Amino acid sequence: METMKNLLRPKPNPQQQLREWQRRLRQECRNIERQIRDVQREEKNVQKAIKEAAKRNDMTSAKTLAKEIVRSRKAVNRLHENKAQLNSVSMHLGELVATARTVGHLSKSAEVMKLVNNLMKAPEVAATMQEFSKEMTKAGVMEEMVNDAVDTALDSEDIEEEIEEEVDKVLAAIAGETVSELPNAISKEKIKQPSASVRVEQQEAIAEGGDDEDLDEIRERLAKVRT
Repeated sequence: METMKNLLRPKPNPQQQLREWQRRLRQECRNIERQIRDVQREEKNVQKAIKEAAKRNDMTSAKTLAKEIVRSRKAVNRLHENKAQLNSVSMHLGELVATARTVGHLSKSAEVMKLVNNLMKAPEVAATMQEFSKEMTKAGVMEEMVNDAVDTALDSEDIEEEIEEEVDKVLAAIAGETVSELPNAISKEKIKQPSASVRVEQQEAIAEGGDDEDLDEIRERLAKVRT
């Protein structure tokens, strides 16, 4: 019955189709804005945990949390880029409809195709953009395309190096005064894992702190809001 209704339903004209696409694009932008706010709000809690770890001279935990902040900030930058591209898609669609008033139908757009293809590779909006791709292909705005998977394995080492470089900057910015009082607290070399006896001392220090949150719990919560 539903299939029959779909067949009988009149095909939307270009203006109606545009309004529907733009409505959904605005919704995606609002979703992105909410995710950015969630990540930034959680980052404040992580910054507090970094300062507390630095006061305990637990630089292993501080650096681990600083690395999570670096990853989150990169995720936020990516979300801003996604939002800008979504707005660009909406703008180009408006131009296509303006042209359609003259020629009577929607024309293909290489720019829209490029933007949609890029957004299909972004995990945050991939599912939505795959639906857009199907609809726009059917409407004649895009050609059918294959969403090639992006192999990031080759770039992973470079990304990790960038993160390591940013970690020290984050530590200095968040716990600068505390860290500066600790010998070799900030170093370009990776901080070595503490020995068993040191780990015990750190755990005792955490227990004495009472209000300190579990490191894994903090990392898990921050990772959750940025995905």
